[in-house]
Amino acid sequence: MSIIKSLSVGNGDMFYIKHNSDNFSMIDCCMDEDDRETIVEELRGEANGKYIKRFISTHPDDDHIRGLQYLNEEWPILNFYCVKNETTKEDETDDFDEYCELRDSDKAFYLEKGCTRRWMNQSNEGSSPKSSVKL
Repeated sequence: MSIIKSLSVGNGDMFYIKHNSDNFSMIDCCMDEDDRETIVEELRGEANGKYIKRFISTHPDDDHIRGLQYLNEEWPILNFYCVKNETTKEDETDDFDEYCELRDSDKAFYLEKGCTRRWMNQSNEGSSPKSSVKL
């Protein structure tokens, strides 16, 4: 059974999904400098040796990407899911720059209405319609 946990990060959002497989997913990131080491330590413990297979960014507001640069440096993100965008900010932060780098990298998968995705090692041969997700 998968476990979904909402982390208490003050005025922001941060979740993880501990799958009953080799996968570990995160949704958003909100870590201040004073608690980020403790949070990453907790995440690593819960992941039990797994990497972040999927990081899902709902949107690039500061309370959803704060600490993203630190997280990616300490525990590399393998796949970055976001809505395709060209968002800019007048006052860019290191975390927003990290968001843009991940968004524009080959790690990015853009979520949009009607998109489908095959998960991990699933092939076209003999796979059921449940092998992909349509948004």
